Amino acid sequence: MNGAESLVRTLVAGGVDVCFTNPGTSEMHFVAALDRVEGMRCILGLFEGVVTGAADGYFRMKGTPASTLLHLGPGLANGLANLHNAKKARSGIVNIVGQHATYHIGFNAPLTSDIEGLARPMSDWVRTSPSAKAVAADGAAAIAAAKSAPPQIATLILPADTAWNEADGIAQVPGETQRPSYSAEAVEKAAKILHAHGPETLVLMTAGALTEQGLAFAQRIAGKTGCRVMGQTYHPRMARGAGRFSIDRIPYVIEQALPILKNYKHIVLVEANDPVAFFAYPNKPSILKAEGTEVHRMTAWGENSAAALEALADHLGAKAADVKPQPLAELIKPTGALNHTTIAQAIAYAIPENAIVVDESITTGRGFFPPTAAAKPHDWLQNMGGSIGFSTPVATGAAVACPDRKVMCLVGDGSAMYTIQSLWTQARENLNVVTVVFANRIYQILRGEFDGVGAGEPGQRAQDMLKIDRPTLDFVAMAKGMGVPGRAVTTADEFNAALAEANAEYGPRLIEVQM
Repeated sequence: MNGAESLVRTLVAGGVDVCFTNPGTSEMHFVAALDRVEGMRCILGLFEGVVTGAADGYFRMKGTPASTLLHLGPGLANGLANLHNAKKARSGIVNIVGQHATYHIGFNAPLTSDIEGLARPMSDWVRTSPSAKAVAADGAAAIAAAKSAPPQIATLILPADTAWNEADGIAQVPGETQRPSYSAEAVEKAAKILHAHGPETLVLMTAGALTEQGLAFAQRIAGKTGCRVMGQTYHPRMARGAGRFSIDRIPYVIEQALPILKNYKHIVLVEANDPVAFFAYPNKPSILKAEGTEVHRMTAWGENSAAALEALADHLGAKAADVKPQPLAELIKPTGALNHTTIAQAIAYAIPENAIVVDESITTGRGFFPPTAAAKPHDWLQNMGGSIGFSTPVATGAAVACPDRKVMCLVGDGSAMYTIQSLWTQARENLNVVTVVFANRIYQILRGEFDGVGAGEPGQRAQDMLKIDRPTLDFVAMAKGMGVPGRAVTTADEFNAALAEANAEYGPRLIEVQM
């Protein structure tokens, strides 16, 4: 077998059996190997940002890495924005990036670039295979890195001649790194703080703490001690819905976050980071906690936070009987005009049992959390890295990972245009995704940021950089052109009907909410 086939066989043997791909000339031997190797599902994306984002969504829901296949440096560069988001979410991904044949690189052909240099900022592990006989072992090492604890983005660069030359065979993937548990000392310290200063303490959580189990233990702790439990502004995945502990997030807007955090003397971090502002603004703080607040880390990212929260509850004697009832918003099927309230109510009413919600609604979606707390149980995925064009690819990967679950993708019109090609992949693979596009005809988040940084009142030229209404985007037509049925809605009643119709059918659908 050649190097490419040895790599594909190593990937499959190592449990990496999905490849999101957009290949070119240098990757053709890898593509050819797919016909000779059983067990690899290869999914084509029409833009590399779709490919890398789909790999992120796949990992978030499956817990095991997929691979990507990208064409040389420019192909990798096209996918870097969503690799940035994936790295912030600590998703495990195996990137396979083609390279010119080793003897061709020195001729500086048009596509020659420093692929390792491009890869390193968004990768935790980078290697270029030196020969066909090394490819399988390098692939096994990449898989091990992606599956490590915490998971990593591993980028393996495959020169064309290492793909077509003769190889020795497949390589065995090293045993998976054991997931770190937690520090008993850190748990004991957190218990002492909560026992002495419960109502003045904030428990700030993310990642593994936000499973249904982790949230249940946190709810007991809050009931016992009077502490407040909150989440970071954004999370890789959060269990939500009726029967689960609903927690608020630290608001994105500084003026909203500061009053919430000002009275806490202690913050216990459960995989979370110190609360900081998303951006710097003139005459506004970067650090959101109050001066003098003491911060204590109980678990680091990748540690077993659910087990740590259980141990903390045991230390405090927190039982199920300590849980306080949650006042949740009533599920309402709205009527009348579309506004932020009726949109949130319609979505909360429509979320199916065990759905996956991928949220990039940004300004429209800031008020979605309270109404959806009472929806049917679901998982909620958010953008950890802030690079837009995140949601439609992540929804695509989540649907591949969980074909038995409905995926709802909530996205603004400006964000949707970055990776709208995701719809084509969803149609080709018949993925069970409902994409809801909020068409407000403006980069609404940027309009707010213009005010936030004190840039004054936007004139005509500035307005032209913020609005996307000339010409008006037609998402229903774009969806139809990529094989996805769609409809536009202008009232809450129409939105209710469109959501019910989309949820009743398996396969991709698009709803354009014209605001």
